[in-house]
Amino acid sequence: MAFIDIFARFVALVGGTAAAVRHRGRIEKPAIGGAPIIPEPRAQGAMPTLKMPIAAGWKDGRTPRAAPGLKVQAFAMDLAHPRWLQVMPDGEVLVAEALMEPIAIESLFDYAMASTLRRVRALGPSPNRITRLVDRDGDGKAEVRDVFLDKLRQPFGMALVGDVFYVGNTDALVAFPYSRADKRVTGPGRTMATFKPGGHWTRSVIASPDGTKLYVGVGSLSNIAERGMAVEEGRAAVYEVDLATGGNRIFAGGLRNPVGLAFEPTTGALWTVVNERDGIGDETPPDYLTSVVDGGFYGWPYCYWGRTVDERVPQDPALVARAIRPDYALGGHTASLGLCWHPAGTLPGLPDGMIVGQHGSWNRSKLSGYRVIFVPFENGKPSGDIRVLLDGFLSADEREAYGRPVGVALTADGALLVADDVGDAVWRVSAA
Repeated sequence: MAFIDIFARFVALVGGTAAAVRHRGRIEKPAIGGAPIIPEPRAQGAMPTLKMPIAAGWKDGRTPRAAPGLKVQAFAMDLAHPRWLQVMPDGEVLVAEALMEPIAIESLFDYAMASTLRRVRALGPSPNRITRLVDRDGDGKAEVRDVFLDKLRQPFGMALVGDVFYVGNTDALVAFPYSRADKRVTGPGRTMATFKPGGHWTRSVIASPDGTKLYVGVGSLSNIAERGMAVEEGRAAVYEVDLATGGNRIFAGGLRNPVGLAFEPTTGALWTVVNERDGIGDETPPDYLTSVVDGGFYGWPYCYWGRTVDERVPQDPALVARAIRPDYALGGHTASLGLCWHPAGTLPGLPDGMIVGQHGSWNRSKLSGYRVIFVPFENGKPSGDIRVLLDGFLSADEREAYGRPVGVALTADGALLVADDVGDAVWRVSAA
């Protein structure tokens, strides 16, 4: 085995421990809420902290842990890296099964990152399909499982508008004719918009409440545009696609990796969860939940949390001056991906708010995320502390990940579904 591979494995295994020892006594409070305390950036050098538990899966009857008043059960198991969910009008559930494909190795850090991600089965050949799950007898478990669409390109987001089913592939938004009577796609897809693939490869999709537009999340290629801004053109943004004309444009930019999308019904505003940059601390900067305004710029790569300049990046003062501060911090490197709106009372004891699936970190000395949380809202804005709805995905010693939550979606009967890509499962959370 080449030295570079041995070193990469060593960094992946002990990098987090080394960082923890190096900064002993500097335990950082989670940067969460509307006015988080964000530590000053600290340089981690050419090799930032890398730490990833081993993918263990769910064994011996183990399940995630639901909050008091809730229960959790397996809606479906033995899937192939399920990432995103779409609940259809008839209650059938579609799950996108896709995986980050092997990356180009261009640096020592690339080697180490790839080795780290393989520990949790986050890198490899992608299933590239959408599977249909149906619970026919109402027992909270899917008895029917079949292939809805396959031979896709790392599918992720999905939306049904009228008789057209949309899929967010990594390189394109594709529209398929759909029969509601037959509950299936009836013809080949046509490309509505194209995107640069690779890097942050997921393409989340949501339809506007009036069904006239689609919004698509497109992440950056790199961490802080270290390969130059030319390759980042058209990335780190939320796109708007007009379904009548087929035209598309960048709706908002400067969003390093916007994934989950949801509409807040009081104001009609679009919201997203964003994964922030790496390499300057466990809590610096935090991932965040924010409303997205038309024409807005949110800082990446030049600055974060408003106008805090990232000194590693060649600056653009005019864009920094325009940067919008996010609404609500979700903690550093939580990999907050899933997002859906929760109307008051859908799950017992919960008011209006947003549900967030936190996939979990791989790049800090003490792991974060690995849970599903709830952010309460009042008058269209976050209004209090987070509540943990589902955890238990990570062992106490942080050595094993039983699962990692990604997409979240509510069903018509008031349950919450959670896609778990490491556990190869979809979990159903409901009233106890």
